[in-house]
Amino acid sequence: MDSANKDDRPPPKDLSHHWSRTTKNRNTSNIKDFYKYFSIPGIANLAGGMPHASYFPYDTLEAAVALSDRFVPTPNHPVDPPSSALPATSLSETPTASRMLVPKLSKATDILLKIDLTSALQYGTAQGYPPLHSFLRQFTRENLHPNVPYARGPEIILTCGNTDGFAKAIEALSNEWNEETDWIRQKEGMLVEEYAYMNAVQAARPRGLNIVPVGMDEEGMRASGKDGLEDVLDNWNVNRGKRPHLLYTVTIGQNPTGSVLSVQRRKDIYALCRKYDILIIEDDPYWYLQYPSAAAANHARGPSSPFAAAVPSPPNLGVLSSGFPFLDSLVPSFLSVDTEGRVIRLDTFSKTIAPGCRLGWITAQPALIERILRITETSTQQPSGFVQAMVAELIMGPQSPSDGARGGGKDGKGWSVAGWVRWLEGLRGEYERRMGTMCSILEEGRYLVDDDSQRQRPDSSPSNQSNGKEHWTLLSRGPKMYDFNWPMGGMFVWISLNLSTHPLATKIEAPKLAHALWVHLTTKPYLVLVTPGTVFAPTPEIAEDKAWRFFRVCFAAVDVEELERSSRAFVQGVNDFWRMEGETGDRIVELITGKELEDAEKCGVM
Repeated sequence: MDSANKDDRPPPKDLSHHWSRTTKNRNTSNIKDFYKYFSIPGIANLAGGMPHASYFPYDTLEAAVALSDRFVPTPNHPVDPPSSALPATSLSETPTASRMLVPKLSKATDILLKIDLTSALQYGTAQGYPPLHSFLRQFTRENLHPNVPYARGPEIILTCGNTDGFAKAIEALSNEWNEETDWIRQKEGMLVEEYAYMNAVQAARPRGLNIVPVGMDEEGMRASGKDGLEDVLDNWNVNRGKRPHLLYTVTIGQNPTGSVLSVQRRKDIYALCRKYDILIIEDDPYWYLQYPSAAAANHARGPSSPFAAAVPSPPNLGVLSSGFPFLDSLVPSFLSVDTEGRVIRLDTFSKTIAPGCRLGWITAQPALIERILRITETSTQQPSGFVQAMVAELIMGPQSPSDGARGGGKDGKGWSVAGWVRWLEGLRGEYERRMGTMCSILEEGRYLVDDDSQRQRPDSSPSNQSNGKEHWTLLSRGPKMYDFNWPMGGMFVWISLNLSTHPLATKIEAPKLAHALWVHLTTKPYLVLVTPGTVFAPTPEIAEDKAWRFFRVCFAAVDVEELERSSRAFVQGVNDFWRMEGETGDRIVELITGKELEDAEKCGVM
């Protein structure tokens, strides 16, 4: 090897002892292995059982699509106050749409550049549609994760979204366990945050895996302290089964808490995973949704606030830049500290394009990708050809000028890597503005007030009149009803209820009060649906002990106008609930027993 191209990084560690029994026994698909011969120029393919492309009923796929600069970005650094540096407008002043077309047949001869329906709608290789796989592989290795510390870097394979990617990861890395037939010491386990994305938990639990929660703070999973990762692993009880060898985590915009794991915390957790031989499944659908403005808002409350989360330092791992200031500003993946190849990262287009795409990819060391490829060959085979062709044409654009194809750019070319990153910047801007709208309303409504119509009044002091600006001061406030952290990423705000300040706290159990408040918010005039924290409890013990104290609210799903209305309705609903005592407290009993829901349904309110 030329010394200039020598890769001095250590190779990834052989982790094949973690392969499941089924995964170890998988061989290359005889049929899929045959596909490599189909691309030989001039070959007469009488071997494959493929329908002829001329019989596909689609001649083209066409769509009006957004230009990559449709939305205005927000700054890559913290701003204070949070709303001052966020552009008031969200739409670009330039034209925002173009027309895209995928042709029936491209004249491109390189299969890595050939985007057409003839190839996309045909049976294909399990790693994904070659043009899109090639683009994502390059983007992942050069832009998204340029500093993976093991030799030759990671490989990727396309999936039908992160749910599919997770299912394949746990199939590859865990054995099923049956209480009736298997010894307890064969039972495997998966570590999760104490509040977790439950689709993953519900996929793993039927396999017989122990679901093992790890304590959290405002940053996410804790490495140390009581119930932190080190504590859980050091004090593992073998009577429960094997010490867990899998760790599942959402590190950016953690669902449901909205936290972002710092680089240092990643290093601390990774060191423990090396010590105890654990593989990390990093589910990262919100990686581009990191909100610098939230850091200033949390710190504005003062260092004594339990929600004054630390501002993530600029990543600056000091080796290679992504080539884009936006990507360089983001807290990087666990892959950036993955010296041994222990990380299996899940990415998806669900939040960057649309959930219905059912398209994503897994990034991991080559040996693991090869095992997941074997799983894919005999299961999903590859994601939808329609979707892969549309995404490839949108970003890459036509490669042959005579195709009649059009990409997502206004000149008919594709967005390119730069356009894709610009699209992500604009989306971050949109969601950060939404986050600011909701959190500003929630911030001012944390305390009970006597009269909502008089919550604030103009401050007419001479100092304020002299500068021509109208300032507002708080008239009065009662007890704090709830608290929350401005989310550092993602799509959710995690609200902590202070039910001990409710006037009926000594008469009604707190979990029942929490349930009554949840029902109360769904009724008129509020009509707000939030998710109870118990939905995210990975164990019954957490659900019973403390998860009822929380609500998760989402600022992503509704129109902007409705977001402001529903945020204010939430605040008003909580205020009105805190005023219930005496005779009005009887309504809480109705809410707890379900009578309120029954009456609402009969009247057509619900």
